[in-house]
Amino acid sequence: MPADTPARVARSAAAAIHEVDTAALPGFMRQLDHAALLAMARTLGRNGLFRPGVRHRWDQIADRLRVAPRHRWILRRWLTALQDEGLLRRDDTTGFLHDLRAVPRTEAAEATALVDEAARGLGYPPEMARFFRSAIDQLPRLLRDEVSVQALLFPDGDLTTAEGAYKDNVINHYLNTAAVELLRAECRHVRAPLRVLELGAGVGGTTAAVVPALAQESVDYLYTDVSQFFLDAGRQRFGDRLRYGIFDINIPTPAQPGSADVVLAANVLHNSVHIGHALARLRELLSPSGLLVVIESCREHYQAMTSMQFLMSPRDGEPQPGATDVRAGTDRIFLTRDEWLAELIATGFTPLVDLPEPNDPLAALGQHIFAARTDELEQL
Repeated sequence: MPADTPARVARSAAAAIHEVDTAALPGFMRQLDHAALLAMARTLGRNGLFRPGVRHRWDQIADRLRVAPRHRWILRRWLTALQDEGLLRRDDTTGFLHDLRAVPRTEAAEATALVDEAARGLGYPPEMARFFRSAIDQLPRLLRDEVSVQALLFPDGDLTTAEGAYKDNVINHYLNTAAVELLRAECRHVRAPLRVLELGAGVGGTTAAVVPALAQESVDYLYTDVSQFFLDAGRQRFGDRLRYGIFDINIPTPAQPGSADVVLAANVLHNSVHIGHALARLRELLSPSGLLVVIESCREHYQAMTSMQFLMSPRDGEPQPGATDVRAGTDRIFLTRDEWLAELIATGFTPLVDLPEPNDPLAALGQHIFAARTDELEQL
């Protein structure tokens, strides 16, 4: 990768959203988060659970609300968020929770009414705004596992709403453009064909940006996911231009070491039980001087706590993401930017690209792209 590639990647990503008033984006994100925070408080305040003078342990709250075992980590994240925002108090000695601020129905409704405006400002399609509002409306049932977030995100198996989460919005347009520029640079400097392994391809949000951009290049592209549903959707969308396969980042792979020139992982590595172990396995899969491209959320938004994070609850017998790494004991799903950089370095990668910059308004949206080499000595 030439020395000027990181700067070229940054310029291309910025140019892709040049018509967007990025200074307004943090405010729109705060609107979504505010609506979600009030919805959490409304959900927890049902049935007089937090009457004046009443205190509860977190597990007593979970029992009273009949929270499904696999979603109890989400409840704990809510309690922490409400405490951090001054809407709930916790006794430092006993850990008992009390004095949840009562949120009037009208106040919550006014905040939810701004969801459409905020989603539109962030570039989300109307389907995504409807998903955010549906999740807020269904929070008690989501907690009890009486309705699945998949049913809200993929109504009747339709992928339109999910595509809005991973492709059709400002931050993902920026990040996907950066990924395209990185892979184009690899095509110019790696012996053909460029062997690309995409992990957790899902609805193909990043794939849909990368594959057409490389149409004139010699590329061997392996589209993988843990779900046959997404593989079938990928085949229907991309046809025989790509190869397809099951790949679980938490299971050691029998794939041949050095079998990929690029590993592309968009919004999937946070599902690792141990991020360091997952990165080490990916390093083995990459060729000497291979490139890892990672798109990840690096901060936890309240809006995600009331919607997308229900996708991350483990099924019976499955471990919680982060159960044995730096996130252990925190109920956190996402690593911070600094934690990502530290984990990459600790597993033998050399970070080359880290966008957006910390002082960029886009950073408030929480999603980043990282690119790292397996071997800086062979860098071109």
